[in-house]
Amino acid sequence: MKKKVIFCDFDGTITANDNIVALIKHFNPDGWRDIVEDVLAERITIRDGVGQMFALLPASMKDQVIRQAIDQAIIRPGFKEFLDFCKKNEIEFYVTSGGIDFFVYPLLEPFDIPHNHIYCNGSDFSGECIRITWPHACQEPCTNDCGMCKTTIVRQFPADQYERIVIGDSVTDFAAAKLVEFVYARAELINKCEELELAHATFDTFYDIVEHLSATINSRTS
Repeated sequence: MKKKVIFCDFDGTITANDNIVALIKHFNPDGWRDIVEDVLAERITIRDGVGQMFALLPASMKDQVIRQAIDQAIIRPGFKEFLDFCKKNEIEFYVTSGGIDFFVYPLLEPFDIPHNHIYCNGSDFSGECIRITWPHACQEPCTNDCGMCKTTIVRQFPADQYERIVIGDSVTDFAAAKLVEFVYARAELINKCEELELAHATFDTFYDIVEHLSATINSRTS
């Protein structure tokens, strides 16, 4: 039997809100809304959009930005119980986040997820403006300029050895969703799964995913 492996988005998935958009919206620099619209309409890449938005904020605001990012975030209900379920059932779990290290790592710290199971973007506050760094950029054959390339990570787990599952909500999850065997979707990702006829289930909380996964596992063992 193939081993299950889960790739889980962070912003809008593990957290109830999109932390990047909420953070930029809070500080409200001129021009940020146009950048968001361009990303959602796929006129510019995710990497360009995220980089441009943070470049609107001066690096001198580092402490304010980090504090606001952490304070505003709400963890989606059932996340701890979901992690416990994965551990109990020997399901490998990875966070594949287009978010930024300065809020992803602190918010995940209480959940004891190994650092090498967390993929996200980096940050540099040494210049005039905040600069986002891209330690997990696209590798061939992906040419989407994702920033944090979820498909590159998924491809490290071959389909002949793993049953691959994506959990996500938005444009950053589209490419990975097309590659895997099953998707847990909410928000925009539901529409994409329906449009492309991808195998999926919808969720609101992580309790929903535990219930569905548990039923799937039980049906195979009965």
